[in-house]
Amino acid sequence: MTSTCEARKAHAAALQQAEQAPPLTRQQILALLSWEEGQQALLAAADRVRARQVGEAVHLRALVEFSNHCERNCWYCGLRRGNRRLPRYRMSPDEIWEGVRQAAALGYGTCVLQSGEDSWYDAETMAGLVRRIKAQTPMAVTLSVGERPEQDYARWREAGADRYLLKFETSQPALFHRLRPGTHQEHRLACLRALGRLGYQVGSGFMVGLPGQTLEGLAGDLELLRDLPCHMAGIGPFIPHPGTPLGKCPAGSVELTLRCLAVARLLVPRANLAATTATASLHPTGRQRALQAGANVIMPNVTPERYRVNYEIYPGKIAPTGDMAAYRQVVGWLVAECGRSVGAGRGDYGG
Repeated sequence: MTSTCEARKAHAAALQQAEQAPPLTRQQILALLSWEEGQQALLAAADRVRARQVGEAVHLRALVEFSNHCERNCWYCGLRRGNRRLPRYRMSPDEIWEGVRQAAALGYGTCVLQSGEDSWYDAETMAGLVRRIKAQTPMAVTLSVGERPEQDYARWREAGADRYLLKFETSQPALFHRLRPGTHQEHRLACLRALGRLGYQVGSGFMVGLPGQTLEGLAGDLELLRDLPCHMAGIGPFIPHPGTPLGKCPAGSVELTLRCLAVARLLVPRANLAATTATASLHPTGRQRALQAGANVIMPNVTPERYRVNYEIYPGKIAPTGDMAAYRQVVGWLVAECGRSVGAGRGDYGG
Protein backbone atom coordinates (compact mmCIF):
# COMPACT_ATOMS: atom_id res chain seq x y z
CA MET A 1 0.00 0.00 0.00
CA THR A 2 2.83 2.38 0.89
CA SER A 3 4.51 1.89 -2.48
CA THR A 4 1.19 2.51 -4.23
CA CYS A 5 0.71 5.77 -2.34
CA GLU A 6 4.26 6.83 -3.11
CA ALA A 7 3.71 6.08 -6.79
CA ARG A 8 0.55 8.17 -6.83
CA LYS A 9 2.40 11.05 -5.20
CA ALA A 10 5.19 10.77 -7.77
CA HIS A 11 2.67 10.77 -10.63
CA ALA A 12 0.84 13.78 -9.21
CA ALA A 13 4.11 15.66 -8.69
CA ALA A 14 5.20 14.92 -12.26
CA LEU A 15 1.88 16.18 -13.59
CA GLN A 16 2.03 19.36 -11.51
CA GLN A 17 5.54 20.10 -12.72
CA ALA A 18 4.61 19.32 -16.31
CA GLU A 19 1.73 21.77 -16.27
CA GLN A 20 3.50 24.55 -14.43
CA ALA A 21 7.24 24.27 -14.95
CA PRO A 22 8.49 21.99 -17.73
CA PRO A 23 10.78 20.38 -18.87
CA LEU A 24 10.18 16.88 -17.56
CA THR A 25 12.82 14.27 -16.84
CA ARG A 26 12.74 10.84 -18.48
CA GLN A 27 11.47 9.31 -15.23
CA GLN A 28 8.65 11.84 -14.99
CA ILE A 29 7.61 11.15 -18.58
CA LEU A 30 7.56 7.44 -17.85
CA ALA A 31 5.50 8.04 -14.72
CA LEU A 32 2.86 9.92 -16.68
CA LEU A 33 2.75 7.37 -19.51
CA SER A 34 2.22 4.51 -17.06
CA TRP A 35 -0.35 6.34 -14.89
CA GLU A 36 -3.48 4.57 -16.14
CA GLU A 37 -5.65 5.40 -13.13
CA GLY A 38 -4.70 9.07 -13.42
CA GLN A 39 -5.28 9.34 -17.15
CA GLN A 40 -8.19 11.75 -16.88
CA ALA A 41 -6.13 14.12 -14.73
CA LEU A 42 -3.30 13.99 -17.29
CA LEU A 43 -5.61 14.63 -20.23
CA ALA A 44 -7.33 17.48 -18.40
CA ALA A 45 -3.97 19.10 -17.61
CA ALA A 46 -2.93 18.83 -21.27
CA ASP A 47 -6.24 20.39 -22.31
CA ARG A 48 -5.64 23.34 -19.97
CA VAL A 49 -2.14 23.85 -21.38
CA ARG A 50 -3.56 23.67 -24.92
CA ALA A 51 -6.14 26.34 -24.08
CA ARG A 52 -3.51 28.66 -22.58
CA GLN A 53 -0.88 28.18 -25.26
CA VAL A 54 -2.78 27.85 -28.56
CA GLY A 55 -6.37 28.78 -27.72
CA GLU A 56 -9.70 27.16 -28.48
CA ALA A 57 -9.51 27.06 -32.27
CA VAL A 58 -9.26 23.73 -34.08
CA HIS A 59 -7.40 24.19 -37.35
CA LEU A 60 -8.46 22.14 -40.38
CA ARG A 61 -5.91 20.95 -42.95
CA ALA A 62 -7.24 19.68 -46.28
CA LEU A 63 -5.40 16.44 -47.05
CA VAL A 64 -4.76 15.36 -50.64
CA GLU A 65 -3.20 11.88 -50.88
CA PHE A 66 -1.98 12.20 -54.45
CA SER A 67 0.03 9.00 -54.98
CA ASN A 68 0.11 5.60 -53.28
CA HIS A 69 3.27 4.47 -55.06
CA CYS A 70 6.16 4.00 -52.65
CA GLU A 71 9.79 3.03 -53.17
CA ARG A 72 10.20 1.92 -49.54
CA ASN A 73 9.37 -1.45 -48.05
CA CYS A 74 8.51 -0.57 -44.46
CA TRP A 75 7.11 -3.43 -42.42
CA TYR A 76 4.15 -1.47 -41.00
CA CYS A 77 2.77 0.34 -44.05
CA GLY A 78 0.27 -0.94 -46.61
CA LEU A 79 1.81 1.29 -49.30
CA ARG A 80 5.08 -0.69 -49.14
CA ARG A 81 6.36 -1.68 -52.56
CA GLY A 82 6.12 -5.35 -51.61
CA ASN A 83 2.33 -5.16 -51.30
CA ARG A 84 1.41 -6.50 -54.74
CA ARG A 85 -2.33 -6.54 -54.06
CA LEU A 86 -2.73 -2.77 -53.80
CA PRO A 87 -4.04 -1.02 -56.95
CA ARG A 88 -1.65 1.87 -57.52
CA TYR A 89 -2.47 5.38 -58.67
CA ARG A 90 -0.91 8.76 -59.31
CA MET A 91 -2.91 11.97 -59.55
CA SER A 92 -1.85 14.44 -62.21
CA PRO A 93 -0.77 17.95 -61.14
CA ASP A 94 -4.05 19.28 -62.56
CA GLU A 95 -6.05 16.78 -60.49
CA ILE A 96 -4.12 17.73 -57.36
CA TRP A 97 -4.72 21.41 -58.10
CA GLU A 98 -8.45 20.85 -58.54
CA GLY A 99 -8.71 19.21 -55.13
CA VAL A 100 -6.79 22.09 -53.55
CA ARG A 101 -8.91 24.68 -55.37
CA GLN A 102 -12.12 23.14 -54.06
CA ALA A 103 -10.71 23.01 -50.53
CA ALA A 104 -9.74 26.68 -50.73
CA ALA A 105 -13.26 27.55 -51.85
CA LEU A 106 -14.61 25.83 -48.72
CA GLY A 107 -12.42 27.96 -46.48
CA TYR A 108 -9.59 25.59 -45.62
CA GLY A 109 -6.50 27.58 -44.64
CA THR A 110 -3.98 24.82 -45.34
CA CYS A 111 -3.55 22.03 -47.86
CA VAL A 112 -1.43 18.96 -47.12
CA LEU A 113 0.00 17.22 -50.18
CA GLN A 114 0.93 13.70 -49.15
CA SER A 115 2.19 10.61 -50.98
CA GLY A 116 4.33 7.56 -50.61
CA GLU A 117 7.99 8.09 -51.41
CA ASP A 118 7.45 8.41 -55.16
CA SER A 119 10.24 10.06 -57.14
CA TRP A 120 8.04 10.07 -60.27
CA TYR A 121 7.09 13.55 -59.01
CA ASP A 122 10.40 15.30 -59.50
CA ALA A 123 11.48 18.46 -57.73
CA GLU A 124 10.26 20.84 -60.45
CA THR A 125 6.86 19.15 -60.76
CA MET A 126 6.27 19.68 -57.05
CA ALA A 127 7.71 23.20 -57.12
CA GLY A 128 5.40 24.17 -59.99
CA LEU A 129 2.40 22.87 -58.08
CA VAL A 130 3.41 24.80 -54.97
CA ARG A 131 3.85 28.01 -56.97
CA ARG A 132 0.40 27.56 -58.52
CA ILE A 133 -1.27 27.08 -55.15
CA LYS A 134 0.51 30.06 -53.61
CA ALA A 135 -0.28 32.31 -56.57
CA GLN A 136 -3.99 31.46 -56.72
CA THR A 137 -5.01 30.78 -53.11
CA PRO A 138 -4.21 32.18 -49.65
CA MET A 139 -3.50 28.69 -48.34
CA ALA A 140 -0.46 27.47 -46.47
CA VAL A 141 1.14 24.49 -48.21
CA THR A 142 2.34 21.45 -46.28
CA LEU A 143 4.31 18.79 -48.14
CA SER A 144 4.67 15.20 -46.95
CA VAL A 145 6.57 13.21 -49.55
CA GLY A 146 9.31 11.59 -47.49
CA GLU A 147 13.07 11.74 -47.57
CA ARG A 148 14.39 13.81 -50.46
CA PRO A 149 17.69 15.58 -51.17
CA GLU A 150 18.14 18.85 -49.30
CA GLN A 151 18.23 20.73 -52.60
CA ASP A 152 14.68 19.52 -53.29
CA TYR A 153 13.53 20.81 -49.92
CA ALA A 154 15.23 24.13 -50.66
CA ARG A 155 13.60 24.37 -54.08
CA TRP A 156 10.14 23.78 -52.66
CA ARG A 157 10.74 26.28 -49.88
CA GLU A 158 11.77 28.87 -52.47
CA ALA A 159 8.58 28.05 -54.41
CA GLY A 160 6.55 28.94 -51.31
CA ALA A 161 6.03 25.71 -49.34
CA ASP A 162 5.39 26.58 -45.71
CA ARG A 163 5.50 23.29 -43.83
CA TYR A 164 6.85 19.79 -44.14
CA LEU A 165 5.66 16.65 -42.39
CA LEU A 166 8.14 13.79 -41.91
CA LYS A 167 7.44 11.40 -39.06
CA PHE A 168 10.46 9.80 -37.42
CA GLU A 169 8.19 6.85 -36.47
CA THR A 170 10.37 5.65 -33.57
CA SER A 171 13.39 6.95 -31.70
CA GLN A 172 14.65 3.41 -30.98
CA PRO A 173 17.51 2.80 -33.48
CA ALA A 174 17.24 -1.00 -33.53
CA LEU A 175 13.47 -0.88 -34.00
CA PHE A 176 13.79 1.74 -36.74
CA HIS A 177 16.28 -0.31 -38.71
CA ARG A 178 14.22 -3.49 -38.36
CA LEU A 179 10.93 -1.89 -39.45
CA ARG A 180 12.36 0.33 -42.20
CA PRO A 181 14.79 -1.88 -44.15
CA GLY A 182 17.13 -0.05 -46.48
CA THR A 183 16.76 3.25 -44.63
CA HIS A 184 18.84 4.93 -41.94
CA GLN A 185 17.54 6.71 -38.87
CA GLU A 186 20.45 9.16 -38.94
CA HIS A 187 19.48 10.26 -42.45
CA ARG A 188 15.84 10.75 -41.53
CA LEU A 189 16.77 12.92 -38.56
CA ALA A 190 19.21 14.84 -40.77
CA CYS A 191 16.31 15.55 -43.15
CA LEU A 192 14.24 16.94 -40.27
CA ARG A 193 17.06 19.20 -39.16
CA ALA A 194 17.66 20.39 -42.73
CA LEU A 195 13.98 21.30 -43.03
CA GLY A 196 14.30 23.36 -39.86
CA ARG A 197 17.35 25.19 -41.21
CA LEU A 198 15.49 26.01 -44.41
CA GLY A 199 12.73 27.75 -42.47
CA TYR A 200 9.92 25.23 -42.75
CA GLN A 201 7.43 24.74 -39.98
CA VAL A 202 8.46 21.15 -39.32
CA GLY A 203 6.07 18.35 -38.44
CA SER A 204 7.00 14.92 -37.17
CA GLY A 205 5.64 12.19 -34.91
CA PHE A 206 5.51 8.50 -34.14
CA MET A 207 3.29 5.46 -33.78
CA VAL A 208 2.18 3.94 -30.51
CA GLY A 209 2.13 0.16 -30.15
CA LEU A 210 4.68 -0.91 -32.75
CA PRO A 211 5.78 -4.52 -32.17
CA GLY A 212 9.00 -4.34 -30.18
CA GLN A 213 8.30 -0.88 -28.82
CA THR A 214 8.77 -0.29 -25.09
CA LEU A 215 7.43 2.33 -22.70
CA GLU A 216 10.99 3.55 -22.35
CA GLY A 217 11.09 3.85 -26.13
CA LEU A 218 7.91 5.94 -26.14
CA ALA A 219 9.45 8.26 -23.56
CA GLY A 220 12.42 8.60 -25.93
CA ASP A 221 10.03 9.37 -28.78
CA LEU A 222 8.51 12.20 -26.78
CA GLU A 223 11.92 13.57 -25.83
CA LEU A 224 12.97 13.50 -29.48
CA LEU A 225 9.80 15.34 -30.43
CA ARG A 226 10.72 18.01 -27.88
CA ASP A 227 14.36 18.25 -28.99
CA LEU A 228 13.76 18.43 -32.75
CA PRO A 229 12.61 21.60 -34.50
CA CYS A 230 9.00 20.45 -34.10
CA HIS A 231 6.16 22.86 -34.83
CA MET A 232 3.48 20.23 -35.43
CA ALA A 233 3.10 16.54 -34.64
CA GLY A 234 0.98 13.50 -35.35
CA ILE A 235 0.85 10.70 -32.78
CA GLY A 236 -1.38 7.77 -33.63
CA PRO A 237 -1.79 4.08 -32.79
CA PHE A 238 -0.18 1.38 -34.90
CA ILE A 239 -2.81 -0.44 -36.97
CA PRO A 240 -1.65 -3.68 -38.66
CA HIS A 241 -2.14 -4.13 -42.39
CA PRO A 242 -2.55 -7.72 -43.70
CA GLY A 243 -0.29 -6.96 -46.66
CA THR A 244 2.71 -6.34 -44.41
CA PRO A 245 5.03 -8.52 -42.28
CA LEU A 246 3.30 -7.11 -39.16
CA GLY A 247 -0.18 -7.94 -40.43
CA LYS A 248 -1.03 -10.34 -37.59
CA CYS A 249 0.27 -8.17 -34.77
CA PRO A 250 -2.12 -6.44 -32.34
CA ALA A 251 -3.04 -2.80 -32.83
CA GLY A 252 -1.72 -0.11 -30.55
CA SER A 253 -3.66 1.10 -27.53
CA VAL A 254 -5.89 4.14 -27.98
CA GLU A 255 -5.58 4.93 -24.27
CA LEU A 256 -1.77 4.92 -24.34
CA THR A 257 -1.91 7.00 -27.53
CA LEU A 258 -3.99 9.62 -25.72
CA ARG A 259 -1.51 9.70 -22.84
CA CYS A 260 1.34 10.16 -25.33
CA LEU A 261 -0.57 12.99 -26.99
CA ALA A 262 -1.21 14.65 -23.64
CA VAL A 263 2.44 14.42 -22.60
CA ALA A 264 3.43 15.82 -26.01
CA ARG A 265 1.26 18.87 -25.32
CA LEU A 266 3.05 19.35 -22.00
CA LEU A 267 6.48 19.00 -23.62
CA VAL A 268 5.86 21.14 -26.75
CA PRO A 269 3.06 23.40 -25.51
CA ARG A 270 2.81 25.67 -28.58
CA ALA A 271 2.96 22.96 -31.23
CA ASN A 272 0.04 22.11 -33.49
CA LEU A 273 -0.99 18.58 -32.50
CA ALA A 274 -3.26 16.46 -34.68
CA ALA A 275 -6.26 14.40 -33.69
CA THR A 276 -5.20 11.61 -36.03
CA THR A 277 -7.34 9.54 -38.36
CA ALA A 278 -5.76 6.36 -36.94
CA THR A 279 -7.07 7.18 -33.45
CA ALA A 280 -10.55 7.73 -34.89
CA SER A 281 -10.30 4.49 -36.88
CA LEU A 282 -9.83 2.47 -33.68
CA HIS A 283 -12.33 4.34 -31.51
CA PRO A 284 -15.68 5.83 -32.59
CA THR A 285 -14.99 9.09 -30.73
CA GLY A 286 -11.23 9.01 -31.16
CA ARG A 287 -10.95 12.47 -32.66
CA GLN A 288 -13.13 14.03 -29.99
CA ARG A 289 -11.09 12.37 -27.24
CA ALA A 290 -7.86 13.56 -28.84
CA LEU A 291 -9.21 17.12 -28.97
CA GLN A 292 -9.84 16.83 -25.23
CA ALA A 293 -6.29 15.54 -24.65
CA GLY A 294 -4.36 18.46 -26.11
CA ALA A 295 -4.93 18.25 -29.88
CA ASN A 296 -5.86 21.32 -31.94
CA VAL A 297 -5.71 20.10 -35.56
CA ILE A 298 -7.87 17.85 -37.75
CA MET A 299 -6.89 16.83 -41.28
CA PRO A 300 -10.05 16.13 -43.31
CA ASN A 301 -9.36 14.00 -46.37
CA VAL A 302 -10.32 15.73 -49.63
CA THR A 303 -8.74 13.16 -51.97
CA PRO A 304 -11.19 12.11 -54.72
CA GLU A 305 -12.95 8.93 -53.62
CA ARG A 306 -11.78 6.89 -56.62
CA TYR A 307 -8.22 7.35 -55.35
CA ARG A 308 -8.80 7.66 -51.62
CA VAL A 309 -9.94 4.04 -51.18
CA ASN A 310 -6.51 2.83 -52.33
CA TYR A 311 -4.40 5.04 -50.07
CA GLU A 312 -4.35 2.21 -47.58
CA ILE A 313 -1.56 2.69 -45.08
CA TYR A 314 -3.71 0.56 -42.78
CA PRO A 315 -7.13 -1.08 -43.24
CA GLY A 316 -10.39 0.27 -41.86
CA LYS A 317 -9.39 3.91 -42.18
CA ILE A 318 -12.35 6.19 -41.56
CA ALA A 319 -13.35 7.98 -44.73
CA PRO A 320 -15.55 11.00 -45.46
CA THR A 321 -19.08 10.44 -46.66
CA GLY A 322 -20.89 12.72 -49.07
CA ASP A 323 -19.26 15.48 -51.07
CA MET A 324 -16.43 17.69 -49.85
CA ALA A 325 -18.75 20.46 -48.67
CA ALA A 326 -20.92 18.05 -46.68
CA TYR A 327 -17.90 16.50 -45.01
CA ARG A 328 -16.54 19.93 -44.11
CA GLN A 329 -19.84 20.60 -42.33
CA VAL A 330 -19.67 17.28 -40.46
CA VAL A 331 -16.19 18.09 -39.19
CA GLY A 332 -17.44 21.49 -38.05
CA TRP A 333 -20.17 19.79 -36.03
CA LEU A 334 -17.64 17.43 -34.44
CA VAL A 335 -15.53 20.40 -33.35
CA ALA A 336 -18.57 22.21 -31.95
CA GLU A 337 -19.58 19.12 -29.95
CA CYS A 338 -16.27 19.46 -28.13
CA GLY A 339 -17.05 23.06 -27.22
CA ARG A 340 -14.47 24.38 -29.66
CA SER A 341 -14.56 26.43 -32.85
CA VAL A 342 -12.99 25.95 -36.27
CA GLY A 343 -10.02 28.23 -36.68
CA ALA A 344 -9.83 30.90 -39.36
CA GLY A 345 -6.82 31.41 -41.60
CA ARG A 346 -3.70 29.29 -41.88
CA GLY A 347 -3.27 28.29 -38.26
CA ASP A 348 0.50 28.76 -38.23
CA TYR A 349 2.73 27.71 -35.37
CA GLY A 350 2.73 30.41 -32.74
CA GLY A 351 -0.06 32.27 -34.56
